[in-house]
Amino acid sequence: MLDLFGDPKIWLPLAFAGLMGLSILIYVVLDGFDLGIGMLFAFGDEAEQDRMMAAIGPFWDANETWLVLAVGLLLVAFPAAHGIILSALYLPVVLMLIGLILRGVAFEFRAKAEGEGKRMWSRIFIAGSLLTSLTQGYMLGVYVMGLDQNPATVAFGLLTAICLVAGFMLVGATWLIIKTEGPLQARAIGWAGRTLTFAAVGMAAISLASPLVSPRIFEKWFSGPTILLLAPLPIGSAVIFIVLAVFLRNMTPAHDRWCRLPFIAVTGLYALAFTGLAYSFYPYVVPDRLTLFEAASAPESLLVILIGALFVLPAIIAYSALSYHVFRGKATPLGYD
Repeated sequence: MLDLFGDPKIWLPLAFAGLMGLSILIYVVLDGFDLGIGMLFAFGDEAEQDRMMAAIGPFWDANETWLVLAVGLLLVAFPAAHGIILSALYLPVVLMLIGLILRGVAFEFRAKAEGEGKRMWSRIFIAGSLLTSLTQGYMLGVYVMGLDQNPATVAFGLLTAICLVAGFMLVGATWLIIKTEGPLQARAIGWAGRTLTFAAVGMAAISLASPLVSPRIFEKWFSGPTILLLAPLPIGSAVIFIVLAVFLRNMTPAHDRWCRLPFIAVTGLYALAFTGLAYSFYPYVVPDRLTLFEAASAPESLLVILIGALFVLPAIIAYSALSYHVFRGKATPLGYD
């Protein structure tokens, strides 16, 4: 059975890398809008915050499942890489978990609190969302720089952290454009336009830094005909940025029938950026240290895990799709009454 698709030492690691990459991409888009709206909380009044919370309430638990799945796949399929990456990023991982805990607690208690207590939980929700986003951005930056710990990598990690915050706020604002109406939707359009510039800077910084810090990545992108084959990625990203900027500048709540287009465009941007990163680092799972095939578990173990994943993944997709279908349309007040 292991030989069904050829050498299992090749196709099984590739299959798990694909599943892990898909999980990360879906997480960045879906939980990205949760985190972004959590940070945009700081700019809304209490009534707007209630409606913003309602826009993510039915979805945020399911969205975070993708992070659990991605980390779980890394652990069971590439245990050697899991050990190296988490050892190098131990502190930001701990801070990220603290941020996630703060968000979860604040989300539940805010719905039951009133007055100053409600405002306190709103501030904790903002802080948890910001801490989670900053640490994820910092980890991305340090990973791109090869997991080395020196002033240059720390500085780049901080830049990436700030830009990822803007990226999450951008996708959060575009989700609010879909789920809200009236004055709040108009504010969301403005938030999306302002954060778009910072997101563009972040994507450009990572795109430029990756080949500069690694001769191998430079060679992959700029050798021979490869540069022509890969040109659609940066060109497509630039076109989407420009079109989205023009669209947001001219959009008003009167154009509600086009409300999904900004979110779809941002999702396309993330997909293009992720494709570029995946190509840059392949076949390494730890940059320039450990390949997918060196870090992978035994083929026999991977096959058993893959069979389980083929049952679990459709279930996650199904209940996520169901929740988005049931709670489609504009957000309504969220509560426990």
